Amino acid sequence: MAMFNTLDDLGDVTGKVALVRVDLNMPMDGGSVTDTTRVRASAPTILELADAGAKVLLLAHFGRPKGQRNSTMSVSMTLDAVEDVLGREVMFIPEVSGPVVEQSVGILRNGDIAMLENTRFWAGEEANDPEFAAAIAANGDIFVNDAFSAAHRAHASTEGLAHLLPSYAGRAMEMELKALDAALGNPEHPVAAVVGGAKVSSKLAVLEHLVGRVDHLIIGGGMANTFLAARGVDVGKSLCEHDLTDTANAILDAADQAGCTVHLPYDVVVAKEFAANPPSLRTSNVHEVAPDEMILDIGPQAVEALADVLKTCRTLVWNGPMGAFEIQPFDAATVALARTAAALTSEGSLVSVAGGGDTVAALNHAGVAADFTYVSTAGGAFLEWMEGKELPGVAALRA
Repeated sequence: MAMFNTLDDLGDVTGKVALVRVDLNMPMDGGSVTDTTRVRASAPTILELADAGAKVLLLAHFGRPKGQRNSTMSVSMTLDAVEDVLGREVMFIPEVSGPVVEQSVGILRNGDIAMLENTRFWAGEEANDPEFAAAIAANGDIFVNDAFSAAHRAHASTEGLAHLLPSYAGRAMEMELKALDAALGNPEHPVAAVVGGAKVSSKLAVLEHLVGRVDHLIIGGGMANTFLAARGVDVGKSLCEHDLTDTANAILDAADQAGCTVHLPYDVVVAKEFAANPPSLRTSNVHEVAPDEMILDIGPQAVEALADVLKTCRTLVWNGPMGAFEIQPFDAATVALARTAAALTSEGSLVSVAGGGDTVAALNHAGVAADFTYVSTAGGAFLEWMEGKELPGVAALRA
């Protein structure tokens, strides 16, 4: 794993201004934050710095204001939620640089916390403008990045600042990097990857990267239908990208050459309509799907076989559900396999790392998210990491 400075490498920060990049891009309803997961993830970093006597300035984006001020996208809308999570008063500063920030820093006492305005109100943020980054850096002494979820963007507050100030990974960033290194960077073999979701086209780069890195590739969701079709299986009216059969075959061939075993379901749950507990529901061999049926989940025999595969593995990385888990009973395979992975993790035989919005929702639905070794709430950043891409916000932190 590449070396990163962390908060353990900080000296005395008493009186120093710490610019801390966090993720406050949280869901809202009626002006109130409905899920504080992301600020809770950064709370240990923020409080550790404040308790050490630093003046903490939080940097974050909120929504997509496209370089213009927009009152409905001010990060001040998250202020109450942030204060509730931290248990501290937080000053709001309606700028990110310049004299207003300088004067506000002068008012702050050691250990105080302030929140700067939405970095994306300025075009220099997404353009990673060096002058904009320098203007922000002018009021700081150190930079701490604790927002892995934004690390795939080379923006001023995620990448630019890291080149201008002594830079460190926050506790949440540190945990994420260690978990990802354990999953694919330097994992214990055998390694299994579960990749599900609707379309192969959205995860082509992920699949192409994984076949050379893992021992077992488990494909589920609508993606599995495309691979089944590529192998000559009639998938009826299932969601399937028939124009990608050549691509699917190329991935399967690459897996063979790399010694990676690809697991596709041989029994499936089908129905003639996509609805909860439809009367046409049945379990079928993949070769017996009727022309008017659609595959909506993998079958119980496949789930049992996949559970046996996981029992032989030491590492698991998971992205995407096995079926249409939002509607019962098409959540059965995802729930069953997730519970197997969680049990293996709890007994210490498996390191399990999962990420992606649908994945987090599915694991929460199965009631096992807390039992996985690590569950990433980063969407795009987690996916790009699974594609093998270097993330600018991470690369900039290398010591």
